[in-house]
Amino acid sequence: MLNFLLRRSGQSVVVLFLVSIIGFAALNLAPGGPLSQYALTPGMSQQTLHRLAEQMGLNRPLPVQYVDWLTHLLRGDWGHSYRDGQPVLRIIFSHLPATLLLMVTSTLLAVTIGLWVGVKSAVRRYSLFDDIATMASMIALSIPTFWFGLVAIYFFSLKLHWFPAGNMYTIGNGSVGDILHHLVLPVLVLTFVDIAIWSRYMRSATLETINQDFVKTARAKGLTPRQVLLRHVVRNALLPMIALAGMQLPTILGGALVAETVFTWPGMGRLFLDSLGYSDYPVVMGLLMFSAIMVLAGNLLADVVTVLADPRIRPE
Repeated sequence: MLNFLLRRSGQSVVVLFLVSIIGFAALNLAPGGPLSQYALTPGMSQQTLHRLAEQMGLNRPLPVQYVDWLTHLLRGDWGHSYRDGQPVLRIIFSHLPATLLLMVTSTLLAVTIGLWVGVKSAVRRYSLFDDIATMASMIALSIPTFWFGLVAIYFFSLKLHWFPAGNMYTIGNGSVGDILHHLVLPVLVLTFVDIAIWSRYMRSATLETINQDFVKTARAKGLTPRQVLLRHVVRNALLPMIALAGMQLPTILGGALVAETVFTWPGMGRLFLDSLGYSDYPVVMGLLMFSAIMVLAGNLLADVVTVLADPRIRPE
């Protein structure tokens, strides 16, 4: 197990290194560059822009800039925002709780409901419930997240006035009940799409497990259908879901980015778009690296849990 962890950790470090190179090059080679916002300032001369570039070290060769940025990153200095001069890590951590609240809530709901729907669809294959679940999943996967979010705002906020149209809390309030009230619509949007993904995978895994020999043996021993389902079918069908959980992290982060933008939710996704529009490259790179670390850590954790849960694939 130790060799497995070391090997997977080494692979993750290499991936992070490649992500940093690609992200840094893509941002700095983009049209406009880091000083594009300063160039739009009225009265900004070319001489002043050159002086700013020299002060910020942006006039050096790109490889030199990257090595300097990476050296500071490894020391724990992720840079400072071009917009307000705050440390990048402080900005990220100030927006992280909002994203975690949105992601954790929607993921827990989606996994719980999606697994239940997937198992029931597999057990009642080709029934009315299975047909409805399949149709609903196809609709959910076909609808863009931002469109579903706008429709939810139109009906539940503008027409029915049940929920707020956006933001995390009402200005001047910020109580737990108020935050939960604002949380409903973005969680509804993210959960609706994720349920479709989890239910489809769980249905396939359950159908594949039902036809295995050990399930037939359990039935031959006289176990009740419920015992066979819970002890043998569901337990083994959940193993591929562990790996899926790690693979779903980029999708969850992408969905959260769209939902945060539509509902003006003050999380990391909204911060990423705002920073990208402002050409705040230190914050954009910080968010890119932080998200990559989260995704790789999630995949590593999923691999470890899979190995621990299934002795058949445990490394020697």
